[in-house]
Amino acid sequence: MVRDAAAGTPAVAEIAAGASGAPPAAQAAGVNSPAEGTFAAAVAAFMAGREAQRRQGLVFEDVPAPKRLAPYATAMAATVRRGEADVAWGRLVLLYDPDGQKGWDGFFRLVAYVRADVEPEMAADPLLGAVGWSWLSEALDARAPGYAVPSGTVTRVITEGFGAKQDEVPMTGFELRASWSPTGPDHEQGSGGSSDLATLDLAAHIAAWCDCLSAAAGLEPPGTRALRQPGHG
Repeated sequence: MVRDAAAGTPAVAEIAAGASGAPPAAQAAGVNSPAEGTFAAAVAAFMAGREAQRRQGLVFEDVPAPKRLAPYATAMAATVRRGEADVAWGRLVLLYDPDGQKGWDGFFRLVAYVRADVEPEMAADPLLGAVGWSWLSEALDARAPGYAVPSGTVTRVITEGFGAKQDEVPMTGFELRASWSPTGPDHEQGSGGSSDLATLDLAAHIAAWCDCLSAAAGLEPPGTRALRQPGHG
């Protein structure tokens, strides 16, 4: 598997599929190198950012991080619930490579996946891709101090049943796969990024991802445009 966190590549497909495993460095009990120390601090900031985003209807869980994308990785998942129904799902992975990687413009990379059910007419809307991408880009613009090299895809999903499931009503959905590099407010393109976690503000990027999830679920957080969810006009 090539180390490439740009959306649409096998790397993002692995994250969307929930690939398991964690790099040995991420499992180390102690901190034995500057890189491990930096990553340990990043994980602490990542978890603190998640705790700060506890919202009604938003449920977090720990998930294994993919192990072939970078020397260090950690991940989380979230589900948006309306009543008893799950209406949107997502994963967010933080990658760290002390040597950087081609296309990152930094040492850290965030890779996100968002999935939501939408009404058939919404899935057929030619603007779905642009609106779906705006959920993330507008959230990042509003929340994050800076980000570089954003990349992503929006996919319309139609699920049909056959055989024993042939009587099930077809379902339509939306999938967003994206990646970007967190940066500080004064980042210059091609500067190689910064390892100053306070400047990167990972909590702000988690907040942006949660805003994107909420918009996909039809909750329409400030600054975003939501699509109507099935059964909710």
